[in-house]
Amino acid sequence: MQKFSIDIVKDLPVAQGAVEIVERKGIGHPDSICDSAMDRVSVALSREYIKRFGVVLHHNIDKGLLVAGQVEKTFGRGRVVKPMELIIGDRATFRAGKVVVPVGRIARDTVLDWFKENLRNIDVKRDVKIRVALRPGSVELADIFVRGGEVRGANDTSASVGYAPLTRTERVVLETERFINSPAFKLRFPETGEDVKVMGIRRGGDLDITAACPLLAGHVRSEKEYFHKKAAVFRAIRGFLSDFPFNRVTLNFNTLDVKGHGVGGVYLSLLGTSAEDADSGQVGRGNRVNGVISLNRPMGTEAAAGKNPVSHVGKIYTVLAHRIAREIYERVEGLSEVYVWLLSQIGSPIDEPKAVYIKAVPGKGMDRRAVQRTAPLIVEEFLSDIAAFTGELARGEHPVC
Repeated sequence: MQKFSIDIVKDLPVAQGAVEIVERKGIGHPDSICDSAMDRVSVALSREYIKRFGVVLHHNIDKGLLVAGQVEKTFGRGRVVKPMELIIGDRATFRAGKVVVPVGRIARDTVLDWFKENLRNIDVKRDVKIRVALRPGSVELADIFVRGGEVRGANDTSASVGYAPLTRTERVVLETERFINSPAFKLRFPETGEDVKVMGIRRGGDLDITAACPLLAGHVRSEKEYFHKKAAVFRAIRGFLSDFPFNRVTLNFNTLDVKGHGVGGVYLSLLGTSAEDADSGQVGRGNRVNGVISLNRPMGTEAAAGKNPVSHVGKIYTVLAHRIAREIYERVEGLSEVYVWLLSQIGSPIDEPKAVYIKAVPGKGMDRRAVQRTAPLIVEEFLSDIAAFTGELARGEHPVC
């Protein structure tokens, strides 16, 4: 492949470094709400465009903003004073020929359904407002979608990067949030909200986890009961962490709490998300497409959530780079780590990147020739099947947060 470069470098793998820092934001975090809900809108619009026209038309729903509301809460009760507001922004196709697409209704209904499915304590008629601020796209970018062909041209000059495998620190941070927000955990601890945040720092073989999760005002009648329930949740999370292979694991939970300060000294929530009154959210500030924010890894600048799935390389290449990296890691023996960079040029077909760069970190027994021979073949396999892959993205088969 022309424009293909590969480096085999004896870097220290991230998992063997002295310090590693990884973050994960749960589904109730305002940033995660924006990412997940906006991407759901893109999937819904893609489905509607395909139903009406047979193809995905121009849209990018990646400028969402969640404005925090206002609540009054105390132990045992509370009320919404001002609902949170989700602003759905950027561009979409409202009309093709004589056919009008109800973009605003689709976006609004999709987001409301998302809230119903993911945030069990929110009444969508009372607790959240939706403002659709979508507008038609530019002539140049919209024209990409009427040029024909199975593979679209890239609508941006952009670069993305992916890597494999996840380190044990990345895995434990990812799995800890999923554990706290799992249906089984919520059944066991119905007093816990969904706005979970997990930050992990590994120093050598020791792991330090700081986790935050609000307790719901309606389930906690007093400060004493709050700390009693908090202790039970702490024990459950600590038990979960004990199964991971670290020398020592330290858990810190809701560390802003101070006894004796009443409601002001505890992490209490009415709706289960800090977007009720404390924190706004924005697309692109949440997890990367592999589920974590890993500060020791290279990260692209694109927000994948909400971007159209057939021409916007900010989504396509970001997800694809991680998939390619994982495939190379699994098929080439002896690799410690592999990184894949993909660069697009606006207007060029998305299956013809301007540059592909792979960095391989060797482990024991790695054959350099195997990397140089196999990696380009794997890249070509993925690029040759990119039309099917973009179809999967359009159907929402690859989570982006």
